[in-house]
Order: sequence, then C-alpha cells, then structure tokens
Amino acid sequence: MLNPILPHSLRKKKSAESIMEVDEDIVIVGAGIAGLTTSLGLHKLGIRSLVLESSDELRTAGYALTLWTNAWKALDAVGIGDSLRLQHELLDGNVSASTLSGLETSNTSFKVKGNNGDHEVRRVKRNLLLEAIAKELPNANIRYFSKVVSIEEAGFYKLVHLADGTTYKTKVLIGCDGVNSVVARWLGFKKPASTGRMSIRGSVDFNYSHGFEPKSRQFFGNGVRFGFVPCDDNFVYWFFTWTPSSQEKEREDSPAKMKHFVLSKLGKVPDRIRAVIENTELDNFIPYPIRYRYPWELLWRNISKDNVCVTGDALHPMTPDIGQGGCAALEDSVVLARCLAKALFDETSKESKDKDERELDEYKRIEMGLNKYAKERKWRSIELISTAYIVGFIQQSNGKIMTFLRDKILATFLSGLQLKKADFDCGKLRIS
Repeated sequence: MLNPILPHSLRKKKSAESIMEVDEDIVIVGAGIAGLTTSLGLHKLGIRSLVLESSDELRTAGYALTLWTNAWKALDAVGIGDSLRLQHELLDGNVSASTLSGLETSNTSFKVKGNNGDHEVRRVKRNLLLEAIAKELPNANIRYFSKVVSIEEAGFYKLVHLADGTTYKTKVLIGCDGVNSVVARWLGFKKPASTGRMSIRGSVDFNYSHGFEPKSRQFFGNGVRFGFVPCDDNFVYWFFTWTPSSQEKEREDSPAKMKHFVLSKLGKVPDRIRAVIENTELDNFIPYPIRYRYPWELLWRNISKDNVCVTGDALHPMTPDIGQGGCAALEDSVVLARCLAKALFDETSKESKDKDERELDEYKRIEMGLNKYAKERKWRSIELISTAYIVGFIQQSNGKIMTFLRDKILATFLSGLQLKKADFDCGKLRIS
C-alpha cells in the first residue's frame, strides 16, 4: 500500500548525470482547481501526494467563476465549502435579455429544489478558492517552478522529467495540467479544438456598493454574448464572447481598441450595466480563443492508462456557456481521490509474496482504481462538453430565425438547462 502522509521522500542523486531523482508515490501535475482538490481529497484520506506547478506561485488568473450546486457538494466533500460560503453571496437567479431590443427574454430563479436538494449558486473569486484549498494542504505537498517536459515508463513506475533536470519516479501520475496538458498528450489525446470564438473576461472593484441584485445577467444579440455576475457588494465579474471576422484581428493587440469594440457591441444594454465595462481597466481586455475537446474523443481515447490518468481541463476542456468547467473539475477530484484511495487500501495479504509480486499487485490495484474513476467520469464529461457547445452555439448565433428561436422560444429552456446540469452529486469522499 502507498505510504500515508510522511516526510518528503528520500532524494537520490545520479552522480554521473548530476540529475536529482525523487521517489514520490503519487505525483499530480498542475496546481489548479483539479490538482489541488485531488491532492486535498487524498490528504483527507491519509494519503500523501506531490503537486508539481510550473509557475512560481498559485495561478489565480481568471478573476472568478460561478460555482453551481454540484461544485458545492464537491467542496463540502473535501471540507472547505463553509469557509468559502462566508466570503461569497448566494445568487438568486439569472436574467437574460436581448442586446437588440433591450427586452428581458427569461428570468430563472435559483431558489428551487432539484433531485439532489436545494440549488446553490455563488460567484467565487478564483484566488480565494485556490488559497482555501492550498491552505488545507501541508506546504511540502506543492512544488513550484516544476515544469514537466516528458514522461517515461519504467516498469511499474513512471518517470516524470522536469525542465530543471529533476526526475520524479512515481507509482501514480495524475494530469491536472490544463488544456495544453503534457499528460493528456502522453495518453494520446489531441490538442483541444478551436470553436472559432473568442472571449474576454474581466472584473471591476467599484470600491463602493454597486447596487446590483445578487443575480447573474446575460445579454445576447448581434453574434455576441455578454454577462456579468456580482461576487460581493463591491466586486463584479464580467465576460464577453464573440466570433471575430478577419478584419477584426488587428484590434486584438490593442486593449483600448478591444474595449471600444466591446462597448460598441452591447447594443441596448442599460447605461448602468454598460458602466461595468467602462470602469474596467485596460489590462483586463485580453482576448483568448475558446477551445474544447471533441466529445467523441473521450469514447476512443484513454482517460486512464496503466497508472496514469487526467482530470479537469486536461480531460474535458469545454466552452464556458453553462459554467461547468471548474465545477466538473471539482467533481473529478472527489471521485478520483475516492477511487484511488479505495484501490490502495484494498491491499491483499503480503504473506509469501516477494517484492516483485507485491509491486505487481499494487500496480494492478492502482490501474483498477483509475479505470473505475474513468468509467464514472466518461459520460458525465461527454454530456457537459456537448451541452456547453450546443448552448453556446444557440446563444451566440446571429440571424433573424436563430434570434427569434433563442429569444422567444428557447431562452427559458436554455437558462433552466444550467440548473439541470448542476443537479448532480459526486458523492462523499469517504470510502467503505
């Protein structure tokens, strides 16, 4: 069985090559939401893991994210839900409107019950989320300045090579390294595909009460999607997505031009809401492409193979249209920690077994645990990727027919679909 929480593993120096080799039972690549939560889940179950992060500190870019009911169940499973609730207000619902007419097209309340109890939706600052998770981990569980460059097989182990020359020899390798995942490439996944759409995300701290109700608001029309959500009484997060034409590529290098472009596309959005963009600093106007994994790729690729698996954006990069990217990553982490821990604690007798037999037995149990995780997460991932893409396609479509269908027929359905996909419980962390 893998060792429970112990001091950092003994390091062995290869004198001939001056390369540091480190033995670690479980290595997690990436200190984002998925990586830190997986490590925390294992920690709560008494199992040590090491998280390798390429940057020099926690990556808090992204401002904020909406955490839906399913995410809060996952956060409660790892024991940090209540601390985050104290810092972020409960959202009452979502209001959608047209940028063309300025009229409201749907008004959905979040104060409803689902199959898994009352719904809970809050907009959470990304830095506070990551800090809350990291705070619960021993400092030695995260190693910064650790960029993974290659992965090598070595019998029952994987060798994880870093840019600084360090090599980690590990029994379990978990890729939580985002859309450009090195681990996902090792498993055979292709790079995420482009949707042809672009996005800008920003935030504003008004330094006084902004006066907005605790609701998310979205506006559609002219081929754009704009929305904003208050995180607290002073802080507002916003997003803007569009499909750029070839003529619009030039302005992407100029934050001032991008800000002017966003304001020009808001149509009949009320001045009070337009002020959210007007008060945003230019540094926020950085466009980036929206990418996703083809859902059918999850049917014929390996989410797990041998003693390696992927979670979060490394597994299911998706468009932001139903707000489930981070939520699904939290689900992944709880399921993975539970499946892996159960496999490790289901140890068979060591009597009359030599070292090779014990290693093979442990390797097989790890493989089975990761396979169980993969089976649990495959169809959930396919469902969320597909739903997000379809919702985004409808919401951002232009033309009279699609505008009519979206604003008059589908608006309430699309808004309610977000609640439906959030009505999911990944289960408790404990193992039987």
